[in-house]
Amino acid sequence: MRRILSNLLACGLALCLVPAAASAKDLKLVGVTVVDLGNPFFGAIAKSIEAQVKEVGGPNAKTLVVSGDYDLGKQSSQFDNFIQAGADLIIVSAVDSKAIGAAVKRAEAAGIPVVAIDNNADNAMATITTDNVTAGKQACQYIVDKLQGKGNLIIVNGPPVSGVMDRVKGCKDVLSAHPDIKILSDNQNGIGTRDGGLNVTTALLTEFDKVDAIFAINDPSAIGADLAARQLKRSGIIITSVDGSPDIVDALKGNTQIDASSAQLPAELARGAVEAGVKLLKGEKVDPPMVLVAPALVTRENVANYKGWNAD
Repeated sequence: MRRILSNLLACGLALCLVPAAASAKDLKLVGVTVVDLGNPFFGAIAKSIEAQVKEVGGPNAKTLVVSGDYDLGKQSSQFDNFIQAGADLIIVSAVDSKAIGAAVKRAEAAGIPVVAIDNNADNAMATITTDNVTAGKQACQYIVDKLQGKGNLIIVNGPPVSGVMDRVKGCKDVLSAHPDIKILSDNQNGIGTRDGGLNVTTALLTEFDKVDAIFAINDPSAIGADLAARQLKRSGIIITSVDGSPDIVDALKGNTQIDASSAQLPAELARGAVEAGVKLLKGEKVDPPMVLVAPALVTRENVANYKGWNAD
């Protein structure tokens, strides 16, 4: 499960981690705002960022972690709070990739570099994200293979952030080569939560009599989709998603209709974001400004060998 961020120089990405002594004076307070701390993925990212900040900035370096809760106004205010607190660096997983751009500009005007993590944020100086197009392709290619290129599929969509849109794009790129797989719905927003996935899938399974597969944009949505299918006593549905969370590992090993998830690596995303922030604080460029971390498909067949989110 080793990924490209573990050997950035070899990949030519110029994000070398500087020694703690060289950056301790610069990295004392980091503000982190993520989409939703109720989602275990963002909790894992936050935990990894906190550990990385202390490694780089020393034991007294602090990280302020807050949840945007899918609320643009709230996340924008969090930026202002970080500015007032004198943060050295802000790391953001945007609730709206484009609309958060104004808050990013305010921070950078105050001399605080901003690094986007997990999805794009307009005006951010660097972005560290999973290769979400590939993640969507992996999850939906699994469906294509299982259905042998024929059937009905629904997409449980999510918030309007780049990561979600890229996953759906990757899925549709795969499905475009298989016209006998019909997309019944692709525009219902399950807001990336278990309850949202349950509600959207319940409505769609009620509307459509024959559904062979579901692609959910993240694991909580997929778990909600599986619950909806069970409550409606619908069986024979292949469900895939993106994340590779501990909950999905349990689902893949248990009595569910969830068959695969394209796994992200929050520890590597966090490492890359802090490394990029240190470089920006030194007045250097992050080149290239976007780093993509490769996902890996976890399935019922290979889950026993999956090391989990925080594996090196």
